[in-house]
Amino acid sequence: MILAGASVDDVFVIILFTAFMGLAQGESITATHLLNIPIAIVLGIFVGVLLGIILAKLFTILRMRDTGKVIILLSLSFLLVTCEQWLSGIVSFSGLLAVMALGVTLNQLKQAVTIRLSLKFSKLWSGAEILLFVLVGALINLDYARNAGFLAVLIVVGSLFFRIVGVFVSLIGTNLDRKEKIFTAIAYTPKATVQAAIGGLPLAMGLASGEIILTVAVLSIVVTAPLGAILMDKTYRSFLSKD
Repeated sequence: MILAGASVDDVFVIILFTAFMGLAQGESITATHLLNIPIAIVLGIFVGVLLGIILAKLFTILRMRDTGKVIILLSLSFLLVTCEQWLSGIVSFSGLLAVMALGVTLNQLKQAVTIRLSLKFSKLWSGAEILLFVLVGALINLDYARNAGFLAVLIVVGSLFFRIVGVFVSLIGTNLDRKEKIFTAIAYTPKATVQAAIGGLPLAMGLASGEIILTVAVLSIVVTAPLGAILMDKTYRSFLSKD
């Protein structure tokens, strides 16, 4: 449940981030922009599911090494994300959601294959995440971060408060007990990958608020990632139980 919710949460954040970036660049958010969000979600899921079915049939018919399958999946993923830019202004389309739907569909139809592919993607990510965070760290202006430190931390803490409240509201009516709900809120505390991926974009696009956005993004990683990891490690034994 946490993994599924976190994945959809990332897509939701990226879609809203794109909308607010357009607003910061002088564009206006109209009713059409809001209508485009569900269109992008539905179309992204549809395309991803369709490609997942096609790939499942292809992997059944053709015999190939797992490395070849990884290359095909990576190529399709990059193509889907690029299609989002190509289709901009024509139809709303979420490339990231399409990639997720593709993976989910393939997992449902060819679970044994996806388990092996996940191991290979995990090895790829081990190197990619180091590169991602090193590049973000290289962009930080330490003098600016020092001056904006208290305000940035206040924004991060305030955001975490609303995030935790949102988790508890979302769990109303579920069959989770009190400890499980608290652990779910703790599990939603760490923020890292999306912040690292998009935190530097406003600065790269020359927005006046780029420095503060990047600073808050990096501080959110520095504050929430270790805090969430430590809390999860210290609480899961007493808050969770195996069936």
